[in-house]
Amino acid sequence: MDSVTDTRTALPPLHRLPVSPVRPPHPTTLPDGTPAWLVTRYHDVRQVLGDPRVTRADLHDVGTAGATADVAANPASLFNQDGPAHRRLRGTVQRAFTPRAIAGWQPWVAAAVQQSVDALVAAGPPADLAAAFTRPVPFAVTTRLMGLDGDGPDGLDEERLHRWTLALLAQGGEPDAEDPDAEDPDADAAAHTDALAEYAAFTTELIARRRREPGDDLVSRLVLAADHDGGIPEESLVHLVAGLTASGNESVAGALGNALVYLLGERADHWPRLADPDTAERTAERLLHFIPLGDDEATIRRATEPIELGGTVIPADAVVAISLGSANRDPAVYPEGLDADLDLPLAAPTLAFSAGPHYCIGAWRVRLEMRESLQRLAAALPGLRLTTPVADVAWQLGTTTRSPARIPVTW
Repeated sequence: MDSVTDTRTALPPLHRLPVSPVRPPHPTTLPDGTPAWLVTRYHDVRQVLGDPRVTRADLHDVGTAGATADVAANPASLFNQDGPAHRRLRGTVQRAFTPRAIAGWQPWVAAAVQQSVDALVAAGPPADLAAAFTRPVPFAVTTRLMGLDGDGPDGLDEERLHRWTLALLAQGGEPDAEDPDAEDPDADAAAHTDALAEYAAFTTELIARRRREPGDDLVSRLVLAADHDGGIPEESLVHLVAGLTASGNESVAGALGNALVYLLGERADHWPRLADPDTAERTAERLLHFIPLGDDEATIRRATEPIELGGTVIPADAVVAISLGSANRDPAVYPEGLDADLDLPLAAPTLAFSAGPHYCIGAWRVRLEMRESLQRLAAALPGLRLTTPVADVAWQLGTTTRSPARIPVTW
């Protein structure tokens, strides 16, 4: 199944997407017609994300008008589990993501970024940053991190990972019947199913090999931790490994691409300053905070008991739509907004990676790759600039993220 590049419909860049106004919790209707309570204020959102009376269970198909991505709809997903099963699986992941392990990965992540920067400079202008940088960097990190960069049966090329990622993260409605280039829906559905089955089979075999011959990669660490802890269903472990491989790769590519479109298109004055590591780190955090990865504004939960948020009571069994985008732009917490000095530290911890029990387990990786990429790219190419207006950027659509299909630049 191929990604969709929309060049017919003008879409705003993600940093200019409107968000729901910040106000007390109130009733709303989700795109699929489900009644819900919308939560938008920063402190309300942070409270509800950490409340054990709020669950994700049995909400796999609620909230969107089109199909739901497998990564969000599969009951085996870490995202869709709560209670003891979720704590057990999260504990296994955290045993693999130790501070010492993460510190050991940082030097070669920096080296992978620098290698892509050097290749870009050597090739010379003009260039497409999507093809030459924002996709190669996370792919190199993903395959090294997961031990998929060899020539043996575990070796994974970019085309296969891209196809499997699109299948795992695909969402939306049917192809446009009036579009002459639209794919046949039945053939598309079959390709989607086949890709998911191939990915599951590959991951299952990968886990089995790591049990027999563990290495120093993340898959080996996850398998050893899961077997040590016990009680982790194999289906959950397979979905975890597949999700970390695909989602981690796609999320970083999207975050990098969207950040570069904003910086080069609207903040060219700030670009050379990113050569300073401290400035790059603070800027990366602000961009990850203010620029979402996709068009979906809310994450969906259900209240198992009545919950009071800032004087408003959400009734038991109500669906709760939690707007991370609104919370991250709450003027009472972040009065300066995106277009202030990008070197300013955030006034409060970002909710871009959620909070509470479902805090994103890959946040460290996105932060690391964003920081290293901005700093090393700006140091090498202080005159980097877009060669097309931001309004003309074409977008890769069809998954849980939206990223630039091409980023034409020169220097």
